[in-house]
Amino acid sequence: MIRTPLCDLCGITYPVFQGGMAHVSDGKLAAAVSEAGGLGIISAMNFGGTKLREQIREARALTSKPIGVNIMLQAPSAAESAAVCAEEKVEIITTGAGNPSAFMPLWLEAGCRVIPVVASAALAKMMERCGAVAVIAEGGESGGHIGEAATMPLVPQVVDAVKIPVVAAGGIADGRGLAAALMLGAVGVQMGTRFIAAKECGVPQHYKDLVLKASDTSTIVTGRRLGHTVRSLKTPYSRHYAQVEYTDISDEDLEALGVGSLRKAAIDGDEKGGCYLAGQIAGLVKEEQTAAEIVEDVVREAEEILRGADRWLTD
Repeated sequence: MIRTPLCDLCGITYPVFQGGMAHVSDGKLAAAVSEAGGLGIISAMNFGGTKLREQIREARALTSKPIGVNIMLQAPSAAESAAVCAEEKVEIITTGAGNPSAFMPLWLEAGCRVIPVVASAALAKMMERCGAVAVIAEGGESGGHIGEAATMPLVPQVVDAVKIPVVAAGGIADGRGLAAALMLGAVGVQMGTRFIAAKECGVPQHYKDLVLKASDTSTIVTGRRLGHTVRSLKTPYSRHYAQVEYTDISDEDLEALGVGSLRKAAIDGDEKGGCYLAGQIAGLVKEEQTAAEIVEDVVREAEEILRGADRWLTD
């Protein structure tokens, strides 16, 4: 069995995190992943404090194992979410889009462990200094808001830059990705897109079908003009956004074009107006499975690969 320092740090069986995806990662999905031995993570981005508390308690009613919450620090509800996580004594908090240092005393006093998502070695070092117990190095192959560095060069540079454990994310959907991450020096992986196809994931079936039908060229990157770079599946909405992004459309109108588009995809199932976030790895996701089957498949495949990793070595 694969066991790394991440397992002991987070109280989990397998070094597999489920990414905190806005409008996707709720209490039910997080509980299913945690119950399977990984770490399920609830996205706080689009919940107010009351709703987030409900999701945390729903997850805990479904599993006694640790759960996590992801907080986007630039979200209007970030401070409220931070307080709820401390009050509920959430075991693991992951953060993105900012510096969590302002909330660290609150979280540490509550016994929470903080694992920020980073897109550079410099940011990883900053997070280590402010009290993070680990970092998630996420490459630009991931779905949603992305940085410029790819996972393969990013992860080993972050590993070299900090003394705390590193989790790899971005372009990982199976055991090959977990095995590769471990070889790069990471102690585990975070996967988002693979879990969109989990049976416990509550997104509209159309969203899952788009992921299941995806190929290696099915994603597109938009938003660079406004500094909000996003990777999503190629759909009527994302193709239209890409067409108008560098026309004479004003920044205000371009910004308005993106408002509510993720909700239209993940909640409303709007096939024309929704932005369906997914990573480049979507082409590897071929079937809808339970969260437990996903975690077990990933770990089993990684174990098989690692056991045979010396087949290329000669005396």
